[in-house]
Amino acid sequence: MIAELKKNAEHKMQRSLEALKNDLLKVRTGRAHTGLLDHVQVDYYGSMVPVNQVANITLVDARTIGVQPWEKNMLQKVEKAIRDSDLGLNPASQGEMIRVPMPALTEERRKEMIKVVKHEGEGAKVAIRNLRRDANTHLKDALKKGEIPEDDERKAQDDIQKLTDKFIVEVDKMLATKEAELMQV
Repeated sequence: MIAELKKNAEHKMQRSLEALKNDLLKVRTGRAHTGLLDHVQVDYYGSMVPVNQVANITLVDARTIGVQPWEKNMLQKVEKAIRDSDLGLNPASQGEMIRVPMPALTEERRKEMIKVVKHEGEGAKVAIRNLRRDANTHLKDALKKGEIPEDDERKAQDDIQKLTDKFIVEVDKMLATKEAELMQV
């Protein structure tokens, strides 16, 4: 039971780490990458779908993303969806293709982005700590019901704390990497 609880907590903490990684991908660093548009939703005949399901997304060059909708009538909708997203991008149509240039990041904008990154990281840390609390609550309940001895409960709590510390260190490493990436000119 204790091994299963620890394994479950570790799995959920790993998923929190992966969610943070995905959130950090959304924060742009001045270089173009196609994953930047993954979370942009476009109105496709009444339902909201990711832009990569209605268009081909490619890199034109290091600072420009090319978006080519599969249907001509989607050109304006895709362009509007990219412009209205919170990414601060300004797409421009060129025939059947939309060019999305990456504006250079100013020092002020970089600092704003670092604040966003730190906020995302703090959210991940809170999620990991909540998972620790849930696991410890389950351990205490099992102890009250007499399912596990007190020594095992204490040892399991220590193991879960070590697991929590390990994942918090991982979050800090990811944040430091992203901050360094953002501050590169």
